[in-house]
Amino acid sequence: MTSVNITTTKNTVTVNEGDSTVVTVATQGPQGPAFDIELVHTDKVDNSIMYYDATSGKLKLDSTTTKSTLLDGGNF
Repeated sequence: MTSVNITTTKNTVTVNEGDSTVVTVATQGPQGPAFDIELVHTDKVDNSIMYYDATSGKLKLDSTTTKSTLLDGGNF
C-alpha cells in the first residue's frame, strides 16, 4: 500500500470514477463529540426515547422512557 503525506490543508478529496483505488482520509486530533458523555443502551426496548440521567451523568435508552410511557400517563 502506498502512503501519501499531505502538508497543506485541503478540504476536498476527488476520486475519479472507474479507478480501483481505495482512499482513506484521517484527521488528527480528537474525534467524536466535544464533551465526554456515555450512552447506555443495553436495556433499550422498542420505541425507547433517549434521555439524560443526571444522577449517573449518562444518556440512556431503556423501558423507563418510551413513546408509550409518555402517552399513557406520562408526567409532563
